[in-house]
Parts: sequence; C-alpha cells; structure tokens
Amino acid sequence: MELILKSNNEGSLDKIIALAKRLNVIVERKNIDFNNAARVNLKNRMLSFKASTPSFFGDAAEWQQHQRSDRE
Repeated sequence: MELILKSNNEGSLDKIIALAKRLNVIVERKNIDFNNAARVNLKNRMLSFKASTPSFFGDAAEWQQHQRSDRE
C-alpha cells in the first residue's frame, strides 16, 4: 500500500515520519517543488503540443459530412 502525505508544515511531517519509523514503516520522501515557473512551463508545453503523426481517427470534418450526407 502507498500513502501520500502533502503538507507545508515540516514539523508535522517530521512527527509522522518518526512515528512511521517506530512502526517499522518504510518512508520514501520526495521533495517536489512546483513553483510558478515550473507550472507555467508545463502549461506552455501542453498548449504547444504538436502530434508527430496524423490522427488515427482521420479527418473529423470528412467523417461528419459522410455521416450527415442524407440530411440537408
């Protein structure tokens, strides 16, 4: 089982880690700093994504015209 705890209070986390160690629970700590610059960079990468290959589904406009060919 995996439990993820997030807090800005280092004192509380230290107490939880100490308790976990007394209970023979393995503690793996990762410091992830998602500051504003990293968030903006990630957002820009997502917004500027361009696929390297054509879509598997084909052209949506062509499909729609084919499906609605019986309608005006």
